This record gives sequence, C-alpha cells and structure tokens, in this order.
Amino acid sequence: MGIEFRGVTKKYPDGTVAVDDLSLTVEDGTITVLVGPSGCGKTTSLRMINRMIEPTAGTVLLDGQDIRESDPAVLRRGIGYVIQHAGLFPHRTVLGNVATVPLLSGWDRRKARQRAAELLETVGLPAELGRRYPAQLSGGQQQRVGVARALAADAPVLLMDEPFSAVDPVVRQGLQDELLRLQARLGKTIVFVTHDIDEAIRLGDKVAVLRVGGRLAQYGTPADVLRHPVDDFVAGFVGKDRGYRGLSFLSAEGVRVEDVPTIRVGSAPDVVEPHWRLAVNDEGEPRGWLPPDSTVDGELAESDLVAGGSLYRQGDPIRGALDAALSSPAGLGVVVDEGGKAIGVVTAHQVLDVIEGHPEGVGGA
Repeated sequence: MGIEFRGVTKKYPDGTVAVDDLSLTVEDGTITVLVGPSGCGKTTSLRMINRMIEPTAGTVLLDGQDIRESDPAVLRRGIGYVIQHAGLFPHRTVLGNVATVPLLSGWDRRKARQRAAELLETVGLPAELGRRYPAQLSGGQQQRVGVARALAADAPVLLMDEPFSAVDPVVRQGLQDELLRLQARLGKTIVFVTHDIDEAIRLGDKVAVLRVGGRLAQYGTPADVLRHPVDDFVAGFVGKDRGYRGLSFLSAEGVRVEDVPTIRVGSAPDVVEPHWRLAVNDEGEPRGWLPPDSTVDGELAESDLVAGGSLYRQGDPIRGALDAALSSPAGLGVVVDEGGKAIGVVTAHQVLDVIEGHPEGVGGA
C-alpha cells in the first residue's frame, strides 16, 4: 500500500510553516526514512498520514485514495503507529497492551490475546513477559511491545516516530536488526522518522532529507544521498565522514577470514601464550580477549578478559568488518555466523586492501 504526498503544506495560525509543499511517493512494501534537523517537519509529515495533523494545503494519498475521505478513527485503526517511548498503557499488562487494537476492531477477547501472544514471539519477547506491566520492562523491551502493538491489526502501513532514540546504542542496534528482520518477512510500507543519519541509511530503502522550514532537500536511496548530495546543506547534514558511511553499501566479498587461537570460558588454561586469544563460551560465541602472556588462577572467568569490540556478521557490508577490526583491542575483528558463533577474524589492513580494490570504490562519498 503506497503513500503519496502531493504539494502538502502545514501552516499554523501564528504563521509558522512546519511543512512546505512536500511532494514524494513512498513505495509499497518499502521503508522510507524522514531525516533532518529539529524543526524540519519530520513528525508533522508523519502525523499527516494518519490525520493526527491535518494539512493546510495539498493532498495525502493512501493506496491512491485521499485520506480525507476516510473517518480519522477508522483510518488510524488500519495504520500501525510507534512512538519514541512506546506509549504503552501503564495499567494494562503487556498482553493487554498488544491486544488493544484487535479488541477495538471487534475481535473476541480470546482471539485478541492469542494474537497478542503470537506477536510477542514475533518481536523476540518471551511469552512470560505478557503477564508483566510496562514499568517492569526495560526500555528496549517496551519498544518491542510498542512494535508488537502496532503490528496487532496486521495493517499494511506502519508509522514510526523516532522509536529507538530513547534507548542505549547497543539496544538500539538490536531493535534496528529486529525491524529489518520483521520487514524482510512482513513487507510493510513503513515511514520512519529519525534525526540520526546512520539510522536512516541503515534502515531506509529511500531517505528523505528535510531542511528547516519543512522543505524536501533530497529524496533517494541511501547510497545516492551519501555519494551525491544535491547541495551544501545535504552534504553538511550527512557529514564529512560520509565516505566511511558509504562503506555500508559495499560488499565484503574478498575479505579473508583467518583462524584465531581460542580459549573457552570456564576452562583452566595452564599454558601462557605470547599472543591474543579469543575467549568463547560453550556455544562458541565470543566473550572477550585474553591478552598475551596472561596467567589465570583456576578457571577462566569473563572478569579475566578484555572487552572485544564490535562483531562482524559474515555476509554483512564491509563497513561492519572494518568497525570490528578497528574496535578490537587485539587488532583482530571477530567474524561470527548467523547464529553468533565465532568463525575467525579479519584485520583492518585486509579490509582496507579490499576497499581499495573494490570496483565500485566508495562512490563520490
């Protein structure tokens, strides 16, 4: 279900123009990210889709139909909506929160709660959390519940207003991964608002950069915006390090994954080695590094280890491989498979050699 803005303007009685003659098309089944500085009209544009804000001029079309022809309440029940702090009802359990929209749509209570339980699993939450209240959850868990609630009516359109900005960076990346996983499976039409250009280029099939005053500066694929900014404003907003961000669109094919000495947490090492060793748990997942010439009394514990930096999942773009290598205290970026098991390491020199010889280069970024 596509969305189209045709010459949409929102002007308030005091003369403030929040959105100025916005025209763009959000294609069916894609993620479009609205990004820009404060005061650029991102949230206003989003809220005009579900008629929480009415435009002063222009037309918003949903699946080719003018949204003004729909009753606002009916329209909103058919559009998922996720906000920054989840917006959960504090007096309802997690299961009750997720079941809200199906109940409003006329589902019987048993069917609505069954659907809610399925959705908790879909967004990666254990079933037992359904009995808890929002205050008993972490920020990341609350955001997952917010996504589950937005999915509950099985609406083809999902609006997301800075949904991950209130959580820490590690949780935020996990939520982004979860959204991409869900989208690959569900194929929703998603409009996502953020002020973070890294989040925009990671999530968006298309990115709309808005300037202060609500005017569209550039609309295109993340690679286009990074490599070919249309003016100084866009170039400044995406940052001087946009060449590094552009590595998000280059394949890591050709980067060699080397073997690395490993040691298991809980084992009792009786040999001192002159090199870094990667510590893994019983499942083979990386837990940190044991420095050269280290001695351990008794069993190896995680407190004996040096934190290991970021991990590179095999098959992801080459930026992740370089991140992992540069952030590792050993100078060795840990490579993991889809299940999170360590399969080897890469070095920054190896990655940079591949980048230098890459046929696409880094564009004009």
